Amino acid sequence: MCKVIAIANQKGGVGKTTTAMNLGMGLVKEGKKVLMMDADPQGSLTISLGFREPDKLTDTLFDIFRLEAAGEEIQPEYGIRHLQDNVDLIAGNIDLSSVEISLSAAISRETMLRGVVNELRDHYDYIIIDCMPSLGTVTLNALTCADTVLIPVQAAYLPVKGLRQLIKTINLVKRSLNPDLEIEGILLTMVDARTNYAKDIVAQVHEVYGKSIPVFEIEIPLSVRAAETSAVAQSIYEYDPKGKATLAYTTLTKEVLAHG
Repeated sequence: MCKVIAIANQKGGVGKTTTAMNLGMGLVKEGKKVLMMDADPQGSLTISLGFREPDKLTDTLFDIFRLEAAGEEIQPEYGIRHLQDNVDLIAGNIDLSSVEISLSAAISRETMLRGVVNELRDHYDYIIIDCMPSLGTVTLNALTCADTVLIPVQAAYLPVKGLRQLIKTINLVKRSLNPDLEIEGILLTMVDARTNYAKDIVAQVHEVYGKSIPVFEIEIPLSVRAAETSAVAQSIYEYDPKGKATLAYTTLTKEVLAHG
């Protein structure tokens, strides 16, 4: 049975794409078939997976939205790029930034992606959606078709403060559009365990949110090597197989698998 996980946070620079890529590849290492979906106009996940100029690509996630809005039939394989055994991608690029305007008059614009994703569920064990740093139409579509939301949060004051709005949006989507939506967990990223500041932020997240929302036991440490993976278009498992971030993402993968 396929599980759809949206990686979401309206704050940029918190490790969404790094988490999406390395969780996806971690699941593949565990024998799962994974589709990664780039729902960010920056195309960072697409770039990280080897497509250096995403804005030149056709048959992207934007085109899926465009065809859905026009009421055209979408073939099951449309837009899917086969990268390697058990890893596929639906690419994203700058065209996604115009979805808000393009769909302004569309009926049920927040649920356009759900039918497409439901058609794909039979072919994958996991679908990972890397969301843009906003709570607009594309992100709402991702939340509407997801089973769970994984929330990466940098261990710093402002990203943690912004959690309240995201959780409010998730609860709103759950009430009105996707009653089965759950929070996979809050994932603390870029944690510099040497500083009292980071320790205080981690403690604050557990204290404020931990009673009502799952918080992953594993924390992703601050790592230059992890940040470099996008530039070299490799997962952390290839680029730094024995690094501390690699161990953390391996543990995260096992926690996600344990959730079912």
